[in-house]
Amino acid sequence: MQVDVAPDGSPVAFYRRLPATGEPELIHTTIGPGVSVLDVGCGPGRIAGPLAALGHRVTGVDDGAGMIAALPPEVEGVIADARSVRLGRRFGAVLLASHLVNGPEDGPAFAATAAAHLEPDGLVVGETYPPGWDPMTTVGRETRLGDARITVLRARVEGDILQAEVRYGVDDLEWEQPFTARLLDEPALRELLAHEGLTFERWLDRAGWFVAAASSTFN
Repeated sequence: MQVDVAPDGSPVAFYRRLPATGEPELIHTTIGPGVSVLDVGCGPGRIAGPLAALGHRVTGVDDGAGMIAALPPEVEGVIADARSVRLGRRFGAVLLASHLVNGPEDGPAFAATAAAHLEPDGLVVGETYPPGWDPMTTVGRETRLGDARITVLRARVEGDILQAEVRYGVDDLEWEQPFTARLLDEPALRELLAHEGLTFERWLDRAGWFVAAASSTFN
C-alpha cells in the first residue's frame, strides 16, 4: 500500500493521528486571545486546528500537499517551502514547533521566515530540544501519544550534532525516519535567533519551548 509521505520524510497518516498534548493552550495563553498566527511547518494541524478553535485566525505553511489537505477548514493552508516562503503579510504570532530551529542547515532559514512574517510587537513561540537533554536516554523506549507510537532506534552525538533514527507507528503501519539535529544551549539559541532578527525573551513552563520577539534594530 502506498502511503503519503511529505518531502522531509514525515508520514502524513502518522501525523494526522498525533494528538496535541497541551501545546495549543500554552501558546494561546502566551500570545493572548484573538491574535493572528502563522504556523510554520504546520503538518496536518495538530496545533493549528486547536488554536483556530480557540479563536485565532491561523495560517499554516507546509511543503507536504497531503499535510495541507488534512488541515481543518478553519485553518488557511499554504503549500510552500517554509524555509523560503514569503507571504507578503505579517502575523501577531509565528510558531516554530517541531524543533525546526534545530536543523543544522535549515534552522536559520526557518527563523528568518518567522522574522519576515512577524508584526513589530508580535511573538515567536518555538520549540527546541531542552538544553542539557541527553538523547541516549530515549533509545529503545516507546512513547505513545494517543494511538501513535514513537520509538528512538538509535542516537549518536558528536559535538552539538545529533544523528538519530525514529520509528513511527499507527495501527499496523510503521515508518522509519533518520534525522540530523543541532543541539542548542541557550547562548547558541540566542545567537541563531539574533542573526535572523529575533531576540530570545524567555523559556516557557514546558521543557524546550521559548518565546522570542523582533529585534529592535530590525523593526
